Amino acid sequence: QVQLQESGGGLVESGGSLRLSCVASGRTNNNYEMGWFRQAPGKEREFVAAVSWLDGTNYYAGSVKGRFSLSRDKDKVTIYLQMNNLTPEDTAVYYCAAEMGSGSWSRPDDMDYWGKGVLVTVTS
Repeated sequence: QVQLQESGGGLVESGGSLRLSCVASGRTNNNYEMGWFRQAPGKEREFVAAVSWLDGTNYYAGSVKGRFSLSRDKDKVTIYLQMNNLTPEDTAVYYCAAEMGSGSWSRPDDMDYWGKGVLVTVTS
């Protein structure tokens, strides 16, 4: 079992920045991926960004590329999502997820573990 704990959500004005963190605990290894989804009210959960724990390769959704940056701290088993130039369209609950096998980040159902989520609200 793997447990994921997010932190860092909050309220920010349009154009502002926030950093989300997600720490993993439990039975982790080197061959998995961690990342973020988000879900806005009335919308489906969508992929935001992910990183391969093995080689550090990052993946981003087109809507956040150039504004969001994902990094990892292997010693702390933590990933960080730096979100810059936020807009009201980024308002959502952000969920940390881990994928331990060969699933696809385009399919939320492929994720093996989820955090409880943190709310990010961007005001205009």
